[in-house]
Amino acid sequence: MRRNTSILMLSVGHGCVDVYQGAVASLVPFFVAERAYSYAAVSGVVLAASVLSSVVQPVFGLLTDRWAMPWLLPVSTLLGGLGVAVSGVCEGYVPTLACVAASGLGVAAYHPESARVARLASRGSHSGMSWFSLGGNLGFALAPLLVSAVVSTGFGLRLSPLLVVPAVAGSVLCLPVLRSLRVPGGAGGGSRVPAGSDDRASFVRLSLAVVCRSVVFTGLSTFVSLYAGQRLGGGTAAGTAALFVLYLGGAVGSVLGGRLAGRWDRVAVARWSYLAAAVAVAGLVTVPGPVLYLFVALASIGLYVPFSLQVTLGQDYLPSRVGTASGVTLGLTVSVGGLASPLLGGLADATSLQAALLPLSLMPVLSWLLFRTLPEPRVPAHLAGAREPDPGEGAGQLPVPPRQPGA
Repeated sequence: MRRNTSILMLSVGHGCVDVYQGAVASLVPFFVAERAYSYAAVSGVVLAASVLSSVVQPVFGLLTDRWAMPWLLPVSTLLGGLGVAVSGVCEGYVPTLACVAASGLGVAAYHPESARVARLASRGSHSGMSWFSLGGNLGFALAPLLVSAVVSTGFGLRLSPLLVVPAVAGSVLCLPVLRSLRVPGGAGGGSRVPAGSDDRASFVRLSLAVVCRSVVFTGLSTFVSLYAGQRLGGGTAAGTAALFVLYLGGAVGSVLGGRLAGRWDRVAVARWSYLAAAVAVAGLVTVPGPVLYLFVALASIGLYVPFSLQVTLGQDYLPSRVGTASGVTLGLTVSVGGLASPLLGGLADATSLQAALLPLSLMPVLSWLLFRTLPEPRVPAHLAGAREPDPGEGAGQLPVPPRQPGA
């Protein structure tokens, strides 16, 4: 299998998993409409999807630093899909939380190992990782359309079991990629790549910046559909459109981030992107009328330009713990943002949704300040020779660097 084909299939598989992160927020208006959930209650649903990820994903990262676990890709994809699919037919609030939490567990298990495999497939290139991230962001973008197509019928949430289809497709799709890359598996199949010099202080500051980014994006993904419906008077349709624009802007930002990092260093690109995002979020909350959609797109692009760059930065700050770095930057720090959702929901119940969203414009500024303290790390030696994939190139089968025993 050609190298670019492997990256493409990994990207599509990533989208089949991340559609379930977007699906949780996309189901929020339907939970409100059919089950009369309050803002605080739907915030709890979003929290349930992220809280297990915040605890478990770094654990899976530690495990994948010690042993390759390629079987996690198909298994976790199925778990992520089943949790969301069953959540719409559960009886009661607690079973719904449990199903959504199970989906979050599947998503958490998927990302550290998939990021390790994508790093090998892309040979550490920023462009390759940005295409891998693009798949996830497209999954986010398609989630509101998928959920709306399935649930916006006369049957409502009762048709939610149909949402398992992308999970089945994604789990099947990743199998030939894993075989072609000869990714080792099992307890004796190998362990992590050669260690480098870790910069833990920079990694901690990077993680704090990702937390701030996560707070604002999770807040927007939870409430922008309801906010757009209120401000524009378009109801569920206006909200679904706003959520689609939010996620589609993330897809554009991911690819743009890889392109920009080819010309300037990753830290500088991320720093300026966060400043632009702060302005866009403020405009989203304060400027009335249909121009709201423009600010939603600009905020999403600004928040997602640094996304794949933060993953590779974390891996380069902790070259001896690539799985752990991926688990933190893709999991723990992202999921911590979900902890702020109930606070925003409670504030919205007490005041207004606009008043609750306004403080989010400050979070990208904090990320910008943290990035001002970060150095641009060196690319690890075993990936230093990587070059950007050429779409027309017929690359041969990709060799997998050996992984040394022990962690």
